[in-house]
Amino acid sequence: MTTSATASIDHLALHLQGVAGLPHLGVIQAQGEDAANFLHNQLSNDVLLLPVGQSRLAAFCSAKGRMQASFVVIKTAPDTVLLVMSLDLLPQTLKRLSMFVLRAKVKMSDATGQWQLRGLLGNSARAVLPQGSPWQTAIADGVHAVSLYPAVLGDTQVPRALWLGAPSQAQPPGAELSTEFWDWAEVMSGVTLVTPPLFEAFVPQMLNYESVGGVNFKKGCYPGQEVVARSQFRGTLKRRAALVHSPVALAAGQDVFTPADPEQPCATVVLSAARPDGQGFDALVSGTLESLQTGWRAGSSEGEALELLPLPYALLEDI
Repeated sequence: MTTSATASIDHLALHLQGVAGLPHLGVIQAQGEDAANFLHNQLSNDVLLLPVGQSRLAAFCSAKGRMQASFVVIKTAPDTVLLVMSLDLLPQTLKRLSMFVLRAKVKMSDATGQWQLRGLLGNSARAVLPQGSPWQTAIADGVHAVSLYPAVLGDTQVPRALWLGAPSQAQPPGAELSTEFWDWAEVMSGVTLVTPPLFEAFVPQMLNYESVGGVNFKKGCYPGQEVVARSQFRGTLKRRAALVHSPVALAAGQDVFTPADPEQPCATVVLSAARPDGQGFDALVSGTLESLQTGWRAGSSEGEALELLPLPYALLEDI
């Protein structure tokens, strides 16, 4: 790994202070006495034992263990759970979840219009969650704030939080930021939600979900559970997500190649955003462990080289 992309990254934290709108996110509500149990049987994380007022990351997988959606799961009441997710995937996810309800006493609905969603960065996040560790949640006056993984910029950690309030609720204090700043901070956190280009592209570990609290290997069965568990415990996992810096723009779903095997893509772009200072682009990329050692190229084996950046958290297998 070289250091050219990391040498001046610390000062960029100055850009990550304030409040950003999150129009790309939506909310599914599960309500009823079986809400937590129903979701517990569908998602990769424990929802049944999730305390009221707390949050977790979770994936919704196909029978083959491939992620069809992922959520910030917030239990707002004993009989109510919110799923914050990519708005573009919400209709099809709501339809599929509803197919499994059967006799469970739970109603699934699109609750996006009942909430305004904001992303808090820097001091704005500290104001609502002063000591927030990831997935810790604060509730006040009907507002829910969830601490997310921080954006790590060199030696600096920028707090991030997801804020949900009623449409009539005053916006949290802080300078208004564009969604582009939030997207870049999300890239630099190394944690993202599934979007349409990633639909059924990865098992959760390929996005490092088991290392950031998104998978519980001790809970009961859910769709794809056997594949997810086998990937973890039988050494069959061959892909991981990594942070990279690129001199050219990248797009989610774009193929990445390695000169060692020029004919076949070895990785996929998960999320990419421009640096606020205009010095290129940063991205989260999921690729084969072997190709990580031989180097990644954008678009083709002769494309621009992607510079590997330090991952801002330890992988579970390394702990």
